[in-house]
Amino acid sequence: MKKFAFVNDAAEREYKGLPVDIQDEFGKDLRRIQYGQNPELVIRHLNSLGAGVVELKINGSPAFRCVYVVKYLDTVVVLHSFTKTTNGVDRQAMKVAEQRLKELKAAL
Repeated sequence: MKKFAFVNDAAEREYKGLPVDIQDEFGKDLRRIQYGQNPELVIRHLNSLGAGVVELKINGSPAFRCVYVVKYLDTVVVLHSFTKTTNGVDRQAMKVAEQRLKELKAAL
């Protein structure tokens, strides 16, 4: 089983700031990933941010996203969780996830 962590306190606050039912849905899939199983939610590989970065997607109005990476330290690391407010790519959210991935790599 892989470990689980948030990349920093801000990432944890964002996740815990999501509606409880959304946290539960993301949490179920993050647990599946810890055990080497495939997530049930729709995913998108964010190779433009880095190898192994994946976005869990809950569509709707509003839509929610949880960006994580499993490539380092045998750990599922949540980089960013957010409510999606735009159609298409949320560039600001991707910048946040990319910056946090850089922080994670620098700490290794």
